Amino acid sequence: MPGNLENKGQLDGHDPQAVKRHQAMFRAIRRRLHPAWRRSDITVTDERSVKRAVRAAALGNAMEWYDFGVYAYLAVTIGDVFFSGLNGGARTLASLGTFAVTFAVRPLGGLFFGPLGDRIGRKKVLATTMLLMASATFCVGLIPSYATIGVVSPILLILFRLLQGFSTGGEYGGASTFIAEYASDRKRGFFGSFLELGTLIGYAAAASIAAALQATLSDGDLISWGWRIPFLIGGPLGVVGLYLRLKLDETPAFRRLASESGGMTENDDGLTSQPHLSEHSHKKEFATIFKAQWRVLMLCIALVAAYNVTDYMLLSYMPTYLSSTLDYPASHGTFILVGTMVLMICVINRVGRLNDRYGRKPLLMTGMLGFLVLTLPAFLLLKQGSLIAVIGGMLLLGFSLVCLLGTMSATLPALFATDVRYGSLAIGYNISVAIFGGTTPLIMDGLVTLTHNQLMPAFYTTLFALVGVVSVLLLKETAQQPLKGSPPSVATAAEAKELARQSQGGNRPAF
Repeated sequence: MPGNLENKGQLDGHDPQAVKRHQAMFRAIRRRLHPAWRRSDITVTDERSVKRAVRAAALGNAMEWYDFGVYAYLAVTIGDVFFSGLNGGARTLASLGTFAVTFAVRPLGGLFFGPLGDRIGRKKVLATTMLLMASATFCVGLIPSYATIGVVSPILLILFRLLQGFSTGGEYGGASTFIAEYASDRKRGFFGSFLELGTLIGYAAAASIAAALQATLSDGDLISWGWRIPFLIGGPLGVVGLYLRLKLDETPAFRRLASESGGMTENDDGLTSQPHLSEHSHKKEFATIFKAQWRVLMLCIALVAAYNVTDYMLLSYMPTYLSSTLDYPASHGTFILVGTMVLMICVINRVGRLNDRYGRKPLLMTGMLGFLVLTLPAFLLLKQGSLIAVIGGMLLLGFSLVCLLGTMSATLPALFATDVRYGSLAIGYNISVAIFGGTTPLIMDGLVTLTHNQLMPAFYTTLFALVGVVSVLLLKETAQQPLKGSPPSVATAAEAKELARQSQGGNRPAF
């Protein structure tokens, strides 16, 4: 340590002037490694603003996954409505294929909305994606069936699903960036976990509605009109989410960056003009993302691939697997999944607090190793078929997934610097989701059909869990550290004062 070397120089009888030069050198090294922060550099978050931002972002995420959940849980019924010209097995595959094709345009949405969010601000883009997403969901519920208008029916379904996929291309990257930039460094994991709490609430709401419809309506009524109800509910939910997002201010990190780049002007009330970055910085963003940060981008893609395969396997594909592959009653399997998600909802914020305290990597590694070791035993329990065995298998998978859900939304935004965070995350996340996430139900169902092996989804999940383990090993720990390209963010003025005092002494603050 520098202090030990300084003392050693004195004990060895070195020239006092030489000792002073060494001390100055070590102080300079410390300043370069841990630059001193002035009190004015440190962001003090407003707890009420953080909570408003979290609510608005989480509701949008809930809306996104509500739509995907409704489609996934009613995949068999949707196949009967829109692909009735095909035989039974082909209908389900066509329905799952339409689910997957939605993800083909998500990278395009990420390429469009991500850099736009880095240039004109997170708030405007998130309001736009919410509007498009809710409108597409609502319109799906209005499409006439194949029996009514023929092939035009599935074409309209695909078009609206493509619009939904394009809009969600800017959703997760923006929502996670929004929360990460609002939260203080010490609580980023906790507040970030609310984003995935929204995911679970959206899925649970979709599953509950789907299960209730399956349990109370006849097959004929469900195909005739019942399937429309959950999609039509998406419209009013989107209006509420849009209202909440329009009421928000831009994130402190983006406002500071926009101010430093000349994208905000000061008036009598302070920095109140709409923040934006210069056109010059926007032109450089793609080069920065794909050239300067390609290693981090690849790590993001690998990490998201493992995360999404496990996520879509459990939360999207499982009801179809239980009913179509294992011949388990559809409503029973869905209710068990709802119960699993409710338990995950109860503990996910606890996972957020744990990764703030112990680090992101330990929690991510727990989840990845859980899927690596427990997936096959869990599927063997599902295959056994008794109620207790199915519940046990679902809980094993749910335990592993909640470790990832409660940690990932704080981990991914911290990979990238503020000026390219939204764009980099939107692009990397959606490329990975398009290739590995949205295709998961289709590939798993196809593997079962091709090989006649009911355990193929377990093998596929285990393979990606191994990818996840390697990705986490390569990941740098970011818990309780400032975001790249931004100064520290704390919850109180007293914390800011103490942090500035510590950094002036060349010491890394102890959180």
